Amino acid sequence: MSPRSPLVRDAALGLALALVAFVPPLATHGTRLGELPHRPLDALAVAVALAQSLPLVLRRFWPAVTLAVVAAGFSVQELRGYATFASLGLLIAIYSAAAYQNRFRRWTAGSASAGYIALAAGLHLAGSVDRVADYVAFYLALTAAWLLGAYVRAMRATASLRRRAEAEAARADERARIARELHDVVTHHVTAMVVQANAAQFLPLDPARESLTAIRETGKKALGDLRDLLGVLDPAASAPRDRLPGLTQLTELIERTRSAGQPVSLIEEGSPPAALGTGRELTAYRVVQESLTNALKYATGHPTVVRLGYHPSSLDISVTTAAGSAGGSGPAGGSGPAGGSGRGLAGLRERVELFGGTLSAGPGDGGEFTVAAHLPAARESA
Repeated sequence: MSPRSPLVRDAALGLALALVAFVPPLATHGTRLGELPHRPLDALAVAVALAQSLPLVLRRFWPAVTLAVVAAGFSVQELRGYATFASLGLLIAIYSAAAYQNRFRRWTAGSASAGYIALAAGLHLAGSVDRVADYVAFYLALTAAWLLGAYVRAMRATASLRRRAEAEAARADERARIARELHDVVTHHVTAMVVQANAAQFLPLDPARESLTAIRETGKKALGDLRDLLGVLDPAASAPRDRLPGLTQLTELIERTRSAGQPVSLIEEGSPPAALGTGRELTAYRVVQESLTNALKYATGHPTVVRLGYHPSSLDISVTTAAGSAGGSGPAGGSGPAGGSGRGLAGLRERVELFGGTLSAGPGDGGEFTVAAHLPAARESA
C-alpha cells in the first residue's frame, strides 16, 4: 500500500494522537468540558484515550461509526474527570463525518447533537459547575468543525463536477475533430465517384465496366467511413483513435485518385524526419488529399504532380495540376459541383499554421495551379 494512500495517512494520524496523549505534559492536558474533579490516569483512561484516537484510521471509510466511537470515548473521559490530549480526536471525527459521510448526514448531525445534550445533562447531574453558556460555546466549536468539513466536501464536489465537465468537453472536442476528419475522407471518396460516373457514360463497354467497378469500390469505402462518422457522433460509442491517415497512406490515396481518372505522379526527396509527429503527418495527408480533390473537381484529366521534400527539420509539400480550373470556385471558395467540406484551402491554411507552418495556393505563370505547404518538425523537449 502506498505511503500516500488515505488509509496509511489516517493510520499515522490516529497512532500519533494516541502516542501524544500519553506524553508529558500533554498526558494531563486536554478538553475539560464539565470541569469535574480531576482523576489520575488509570487503565480506563488509557482505553478511552485509545477510543478517541485509533478509530480515526477509518474516518474516511466509516465516518459515522468513527464519530460514534470517538464520541463515546470522549463522554466517558469527561464524566470520569480524565484529561488527555486525545480529546482532539472528537473535533477530527466531527470534521470527517461532515466531509465524508454520504448518507444520513442530517441524521448523523441530529444524533450527535442529541448525544451532546445528554452529555451536558450527565455532567450537570455529576456536579459540573459549568453554565449553559459554557456548553453552548463548546457546542459552537464542534459546529465549526462540522461546517469546515461540509465546506471541504462542497469544494471537493465542485472540483469533481468541474473535472467531469472538462472531460466531457474534451471528449466532445475529440469527437468533433474526428468527425471533421472522416467528413473530409468521405468528401474525397464521393468526389471521385462523381467524376468516375460522369466519365463512364462516354466510355466503351469494357472501360465503362472498369470505371463502374472503381465506383463500387470507392462507394464501399465511403459507406464504411460514413458508418464510422455516425459512430463518432453517437455519445455512447467510443471514438476511434487509430484510423487517421498519415504519410504512409499517401500511396493508397494517389492510387485511388488515379483510378478515378486523374493522372497523378508522386515524387519524394529525402527521408521523413523522425520528429515530424502524428499531427503533422495527418496535416500533410490532408493537404495532399484536398489538393487532389480540387484537381478531380476542376481539372479532371489534367496531370497532377505531388512532390514531398523531406528535410531533417521540416517537410515541404507541393501539389501542381496542369492548366485547368483547379483554383476556380472549388473548396477554397466554398462551392463546387460535388460539394465540399466547407473549409477547403482556407481550413488547410489554419491547420498548417497551427503547427507553425505556411500554406499558399494559386495559379502559376503557365496556368498550372499549385498548392504548397511547409511544415516544421516537432521540437524536441529538453
